[in-house]
Amino acid sequence: MTNVLKPKRAPKVTVSESNIKKAAMRLMQRPLVSPEVQYIQRVLGATATQDAVDEKVIAVRKMPWSSIVIPE
Repeated sequence: MTNVLKPKRAPKVTVSESNIKKAAMRLMQRPLVSPEVQYIQRVLGATATQDAVDEKVIAVRKMPWSSIVIPE
């Protein structure tokens, strides 16, 4: 009888302001500003994998400002 191994799922983390800021400091050694943090929270939702958070933290700095800020 053979055992079939299921792929492990990456654990989800809370997409909180502090977790996003910690990821930014770890990856870029610079903090994100509030609109960037709010954008990441809007896009990712309440929970996401650490890889997804890291990817968005890096990507948000390359995005145009008009796509990050909510128009009033």
